[in-house]
Amino acid sequence: MNQVLPARDGPFQPGATGLLLVDMQKIWLEPGLDPAHPERSADHPFHRRISSITLPNQKLLLRAARAAKVEVIHTIIQSLTEDGRDRSLDHKLTPIHVAPSLPEGRPSAAVAPVGDEIVLPKTSSGVFNSTNIDYIMKNLSISQLIVAGIMTDQCVDMAVRDAADRGYLVICVADACAAETEERHETALKAFGGYCWVTDTDTVVARLSEMEIGQ
Repeated sequence: MNQVLPARDGPFQPGATGLLLVDMQKIWLEPGLDPAHPERSADHPFHRRISSITLPNQKLLLRAARAAKVEVIHTIIQSLTEDGRDRSLDHKLTPIHVAPSLPEGRPSAAVAPVGDEIVLPKTSSGVFNSTNIDYIMKNLSISQLIVAGIMTDQCVDMAVRDAADRGYLVICVADACAAETEERHETALKAFGGYCWVTDTDTVVARLSEMEIGQ
């Protein structure tokens, strides 16, 4: 018997669609806060893209998702302990450590959680590896996951691939993501494009608006 499979670019389903923002934290988004990258001034290509493209588009996504009553989940890089002893080996070697008490580790005010939106701290690149997001999304009946955030070629990449492997229909909003350089951003989208529907903010907002009208 032939199985009828859903399309990655199919209509968003009310009650089954979620929006995941990946690592949109002050420490990475505000020039001068990331101790590992002092060279990233406000004129750095990464910060120029964040301020002119990524954040404005994420604001549009959040507004549309909230209006459509779509679950919004935020993931941030943050250790569970002040000294980071619970971090993954990779984060210890890199090293990456954002203590729970560090104000810079909180989400950027521009895209901060509203109400009781879920915030998941993680200590690895993959949100599915170091949080219970899979368990949570199944409890929320989410089967379609819209993904946006940073870095396109690192944590976004892993979120997309891991979600797809776990049976979610994944939508990556290309112009609501960013990487160190435009080349890395575009290369990543081509590399993981087979695991998701790569689209843009206008298309996703329009789909979310249709959901709002239909309620």
